[in-house]
Amino acid sequence: MKKTYIYKLIFASMLLSAASSCKKALEINPVDTIEQSQALLTSKDVEVALVGSYSAFGSRNFYGGRPFLMADFLANTNAIEWYGTYEELTQTINKSLLKTNTFVDNVWADGYTAINDANNVIAAIAKVDAAKKNKVEGEAKFIRGASYFELVRLFSKAYNDGSPATNLGVPIVLTPTTAITDASYVSRATVAAVYTQAITDLTDAEAKLPATNGFFATKSSAAGMLARLYLQMGNYAAAAAAANRVITSNNYSLNAAFIDAFPAMGSTPGVNSSEDIFAMQVTTLTGFNGFNEFYGSSTYGGRGDAVISQAWITSTYAANDDRINAFYDDGDMFTSKYANVYGNVPVMRLSEMYLIRAEANVRLAPAAPVGGRTPLQDLAVVRSRAGLTTTTATLADILNERKLELAFEGFALHDAKRTQTNIGSIAWNANNLVFPIPQREMDANKNLVQNAGY
Repeated sequence: MKKTYIYKLIFASMLLSAASSCKKALEINPVDTIEQSQALLTSKDVEVALVGSYSAFGSRNFYGGRPFLMADFLANTNAIEWYGTYEELTQTINKSLLKTNTFVDNVWADGYTAINDANNVIAAIAKVDAAKKNKVEGEAKFIRGASYFELVRLFSKAYNDGSPATNLGVPIVLTPTTAITDASYVSRATVAAVYTQAITDLTDAEAKLPATNGFFATKSSAAGMLARLYLQMGNYAAAAAAANRVITSNNYSLNAAFIDAFPAMGSTPGVNSSEDIFAMQVTTLTGFNGFNEFYGSSTYGGRGDAVISQAWITSTYAANDDRINAFYDDGDMFTSKYANVYGNVPVMRLSEMYLIRAEANVRLAPAAPVGGRTPLQDLAVVRSRAGLTTTTATLADILNERKLELAFEGFALHDAKRTQTNIGSIAWNANNLVFPIPQREMDANKNLVQNAGY
């Protein structure tokens, strides 16, 4: 059986166009699959493959929204009122995921598709023109490193839960998968090993990526993801340093109004905001916003299934906090962050970096704060944009600010785990706050081990 590489429609179309000029119609080979040896022959081929690599990475099942939404649902106690009929999300909101949950299946599948796509690009990097090689490799490693980080924190115990050196993470695959052989049955690496791989990829990506790169990954995208990863690990010195590199790049600035950090309600696809360090582009050709699907009301293209509790809003935000206006009434209350079907999905915003640097500096209490700015000054940057004054910057102040600033962006579950904060009556490290390894994967890979509780 020939080894084949299932490739992107755009590339298949290019091959069809080229073939039609030199072959009779009956001599044209099918273009839904391409032999591995024929897929990536030139620099242009690899560059097109790189663009394709963003497809699975940015799908609604991965960085396009759903894993972040599911993390919000697992962390929810009284903020989200669920009225949907999707059993998969009902399981999530009830903290009772099944190992046959198709939403969980899709997160795993699209995560590893993104990794395999990146592996194909990295394996063919020698074909890329010298002037573009670093950028192409950097983008592919950003995709792979960020994917491993997302998968390990969803499908494994938290880094601070027991020993990451022995706790099971997710399989690490660094070469393209072109056929199923015994080598395809990869065991789960440890949590520490997966974090190490993600750090290696993201560090290399930061070194090789340009400072500006349109809406694709940049040097600051990699640094920002490292800041988030190091914070999750509890490596506060490294987190502060990475966040500081983003802030001092001076390539980003906070919008004057909080809501302007997100696509305008009902808008068509547009450019990233000035504070987007990285955002997924969602268009009519690439799918739709996985947050909007459930957080958006029907007026703005969503299902209207995830309603935000009015009692939670009024008890959480001060009346003079501008962020209280980032909700809209459409019969029920919804977050304005995702009131568009086709709009960018902010993945990393500048305000997160200020909060990471502030938290790390508070925890470390160095003689000279990283970046030369005190936690109070960093916290004040975020709060002043919301119209608030700031007089103290304790750890509790900063963690509360993360809740206010980053609400419904997928942070609540991971913040609860790293700060060892219980979710209602559920322990922060409970088994049911970890995704199960999909049963489909367990059936296909004899070397996988299921998570506890499933």
